[in-house]
This record gives sequence, structure tokens and C-alpha cells, in this order.
Amino acid sequence: MTIFTRIINGDIPSYKVAESDRYYAFLDINPLKKGHTLVIPKLPEPEADYIFDLDDETLSGLMVFAKTVAEGIKKATGCKRVGVAVLGMEVNHVHMHLVPLDKETDMLFTNPKLQLPAEEMAAIANSIAQAIYPV
Repeated sequence: MTIFTRIINGDIPSYKVAESDRYYAFLDINPLKKGHTLVIPKLPEPEADYIFDLDDETLSGLMVFAKTVAEGIKKATGCKRVGVAVLGMEVNHVHMHLVPLDKETDMLFTNPKLQLPAEEMAAIANSIAQAIYPV
């Protein structure tokens, strides 16, 4: 069981920004920028770790879910765009990085990661969630 499956199951806490019956989005705990979010499919074990191993329905659903989350990130952060990266090397569970961008270099994974206090992470997650699901 991957760390992401444990997050989905609630065994490990996360800063959730969106969830459906098939997908889950939460803040990266080592973000490149404020609002850097991971989007993952809820997968049966063994979890797929390569995006192109997903069946077409799951892959297309993941992209549509990610689009909704990206729109929320853009509204909440005021960034110019939201970059998408699928690396998949660090955790063996399909995941997409959605990173708020104001310039291309914001997406360099060699950039120093931010260390944000829990209260700020929670506030960011809440603002993105509110942008996705306005009350």
C-alpha cells in the first residue's frame, strides 16, 4: 500500500482540497509554490505507478478532475497559469503535480521547496477548496 493510498484511507493526514468517489487532491507538503497540489486516482491494490498504465476512463477522468482543481488553484492564488507535471518517480502511485505559475521557472523541481507552517497550509487548502466548491 502506497503512502497516497494511506492518505486516501485517512491513515495519514493531508491538506485536502478536493475529492470525488474516484479522485483525491491535496497540497504537496514540500511545495514549489503556495498552492502546489497533488492529484491522484483512488486505485485498487496494486496501485498503478505509471499514468499511461491507467485505463482510458480513469485517465480521462483524472484529467477532468485535475482541470477542476487547477481552476480552483488559479482562483485562490491569483497565478497566471497552473502548470502540470507527471513525474511518478518518487511515489509508486499515479499522481499529477499542479503548480501555480507566474513564470516558467516556478515549475523547476530543482528549486528550493517551501516550508510552510501547518496553519498556512490549512488556510491555502481551504481557500482552494472554497474556490472549487463555493458555498
